[in-house]
Amino acid sequence: MKKTVSGLLAMSLLVSAPWSSALAISPNTTYVNPVEEKDGSKFNSENYDFMKFSEIGPKLQKIAKSSKRVKVEVTGESADGFPLYVVTISDSNSQGKVNENKALREQMIKNPEKAQEWIKKNTDFKVPIMINGSIHGTEFIGSDAVIQLIERFATGNDEETKTILDNNILIFNVVANPDGRVDATRFNSEGIDLNRDFITQSQPETRQTVDLITEWNPMVFLDTHGYVKNYAPNKQGLIEPCTPPHNPNYEYDLYNKWAYGQAEAMESSIMKNKDEYEGALYKNMTGTYVPQRDDAAGWDDYPPIFTPMYAMYHGAYGHTLEAPTNDEDGVKWMYDAIMGALQYATTNKQEMLNDQIEIFKRGLNFDHPYHEEGFFPEAYVLPVDEKDPTVTEKAVNHLIYNDIDVVRATKNFTVEGVEYAKGSYIVNMSQVKAGLANTMLWDGEDITNDTPSMYDISAWSLPELWGFEADPVKTKLTVPTAKVKSVDEHGTLSGKGPFVIPNSSVKAVELANTLLQQGINVRRDSEGNFYVSGSLKTIQSAVKASGLHIESGVTPVGAEKLTKLKVALLEDGGMNKQQTHAGMNLALERLGFDVTELSPVEVAESGLQSYDAFIYNGTESLISTRLSAANLEFGLQNAGQFAAFKENVTNFVKEGGKFIAAGAGASNAAKTLGLTDAAVKVGTSNSNGIVSVDYDGTGITAGYGQDDIGFVYRPAWYTGVEESEVMATYDESDFFLAGHWKGNENAAGQPVIIRESDKDVTLIGLEPAFRDHTDYLFRLVSNALYTK
Repeated sequence: MKKTVSGLLAMSLLVSAPWSSALAISPNTTYVNPVEEKDGSKFNSENYDFMKFSEIGPKLQKIAKSSKRVKVEVTGESADGFPLYVVTISDSNSQGKVNENKALREQMIKNPEKAQEWIKKNTDFKVPIMINGSIHGTEFIGSDAVIQLIERFATGNDEETKTILDNNILIFNVVANPDGRVDATRFNSEGIDLNRDFITQSQPETRQTVDLITEWNPMVFLDTHGYVKNYAPNKQGLIEPCTPPHNPNYEYDLYNKWAYGQAEAMESSIMKNKDEYEGALYKNMTGTYVPQRDDAAGWDDYPPIFTPMYAMYHGAYGHTLEAPTNDEDGVKWMYDAIMGALQYATTNKQEMLNDQIEIFKRGLNFDHPYHEEGFFPEAYVLPVDEKDPTVTEKAVNHLIYNDIDVVRATKNFTVEGVEYAKGSYIVNMSQVKAGLANTMLWDGEDITNDTPSMYDISAWSLPELWGFEADPVKTKLTVPTAKVKSVDEHGTLSGKGPFVIPNSSVKAVELANTLLQQGINVRRDSEGNFYVSGSLKTIQSAVKASGLHIESGVTPVGAEKLTKLKVALLEDGGMNKQQTHAGMNLALERLGFDVTELSPVEVAESGLQSYDAFIYNGTESLISTRLSAANLEFGLQNAGQFAAFKENVTNFVKEGGKFIAAGAGASNAAKTLGLTDAAVKVGTSNSNGIVSVDYDGTGITAGYGQDDIGFVYRPAWYTGVEESEVMATYDESDFFLAGHWKGNENAAGQPVIIRESDKDVTLIGLEPAFRDHTDYLFRLVSNALYTK
């Protein structure tokens, strides 16, 4: 329930009642104490008196009271409990058009051809345009420009304002990252870069934005960022569209037909007001930097992790807008750019909307004229593991949440020689958002030779990195099915015990740890399976919540009794505008471990005596004393602290403590600390992707086998290692399956997971806990923690 403020009734975004102002506030909303808000970021070269988050709610309330065009809602909470404000603005005299728009949006999905016919005959309609404010907390100018635009469209009566409102519904996600704005950090309070979370959707802020996108299917999506200047002489700021490679799952011809023209319109709007800027940087500019026009590679729209790239799968003309500077000029640049986009959309709305609908029509009709035949399969079949369906069920719910249709077979069936059981899930690719379905479910591709470098990840396959099967079939299925709205299966327990929990998924490990925390006897065998005995009532309750189907078994001889572990994780705080360890922290929590984050200084000053394991999953700069002023607060302050850190970690390991290094940075740090004799080899910083790995299959790699999956981001491997210390190697040849990694042949057949023979030190060259996305690899961490 939402409660009202000042007696105003909260309404949903699309209702039949007259449009009126409203401000709805969640009863659990947490407000920040203004004293706690930071005035700026050390990572910004400029800082100004930006609007603090604590001021935004009252400001929006004041605007809402002054205008009948405005609706202000709190549609969720950030990870730290701050309100997520959404402002919707439309001409108060055209409520009928708003309701008409709702019907049109529904028709676009159900019968796109009929929707196209309607807009040809009816030009007097509104299109939704969404503007996302400051998803990176330190890029303050975005939300400030959004506030200025809200004020203008709430009360302005000039012809330009009225024309835009007569043709568009404006949806403002005012502050997409409140935590980051309050703390002057790029990420949210969980340490996640929200503009990298749109394939995983692990954070509440991301899910709120997905809710808005799937509800509205906005025709245009503008994402406000900073700071880009001097990418070319006197071209200030950046406006997408992007350079190649373009994700092949887009209907890119339809997007680019209008996106490039809209970028030029934004540039023109900025240049038209050039004389109104204060700084020489702006007064001397000759235009903006448009990557597609002004570059050949390096600013791509390949991965669906970014907000506007994700919106493009819902038919939006998505743009990232990068203002040049963090000051009032930067705010004005963003304001002018958005106004240019609105003007262009207003002028071209009929043709732009027709082509957005054409994307949906192509999907529904399985008609992809600019794709090679066979690129899209007819369907994906997702079989279900009878004992542990949790990974597949998570995937199905994720697909449905993203507006993708999923059905379930009501009978056994055979397709392309493979038998599937009743209850298998099917994603037919004749659907309006086929591009999004395919980009989530395909294996990906190796694009190493397609471009010199990539801006971020180049592979993200949900089946491979979440650990479920999604079999593409090229035969049209004629299987009796039922539509799936959601999956919420309860786990079951059969037999009298002891009960066997397979080492099969995140949920399985979490169940074992939950029971361990509740005092249940838990043992673990060499393959990582768990055997539990104790209170039947306690076990049954936990199993029911887990979603697994657990049976009795026999505890093997040699299965070791587990004890509760206290795990310390080295916190990187925000070095280089990142929190690399955040994915590991979330992985440990989801696996059910008791984890404490410790800064490098805390380890140096207090040691690790009260912990069983210490995990390093971050940059090697955390133990460097040569840090910039911005990075200094996150790392060691002087050589004395480094000496203390090294001594405390070394003593911890000597006394039987467990040290785990995950990733290239941590592996280099382990070498610097003298914890390994191996030579650490590292790929380039922007190399990443899905790899084929030969796992030993026991101990640390229990539950994994030959030709199995791994994920690398700045890949690492090791040389000078004793054979007995090698737990996993990259495959001998053609091991790089998808992504971008120049020089990967140097790592072929090389060790990628090693364990020191004389101390409890494990080095993992993969990224097993990357951005809460690599669920399938999380068990490498739990295995390492529980292997003695």
